[in-house]
Amino acid sequence: MSVHLVPGRNVLGGPLRACSYDPVTGYFRDGCCRTREDDSGLHVVCARVTADFLAFSMHQGNDLSTPRPEWRFPGLQPGDRWCLCAERWLEAWRAGVAPPVALDATHEAALQVIPLEVLLAHALQPVRPDPA
Repeated sequence: MSVHLVPGRNVLGGPLRACSYDPVTGYFRDGCCRTREDDSGLHVVCARVTADFLAFSMHQGNDLSTPRPEWRFPGLQPGDRWCLCAERWLEAWRAGVAPPVALDATHEAALQVIPLEVLLAHALQPVRPDPA
């Protein structure tokens, strides 16, 4: 999967990168976890979903596995990357089933809901300190 720079900042303060084009994710279905005022779910956390998270989400009343073509939603499989709602990700973290996060593709707005240290602990890839 190629990753493209898109407008916005990520939780690390760098340019926001795309989350997924296959399946195409994001509030705008443009592959990116961007947001705006009418995104009441704050779909800004780029996560690689797991079977445990998908089961948890279904139990919470949000079936992310069943395709919904009318919403341009293909249904997710474990391993897919998807822009998740910040509150749902935090609920999953509290339940011990938070999926790993792509920090470079997670919009900085996630920090309004989720502490950075929690996201860092669930990073898909370790964060390397900048060389001095």
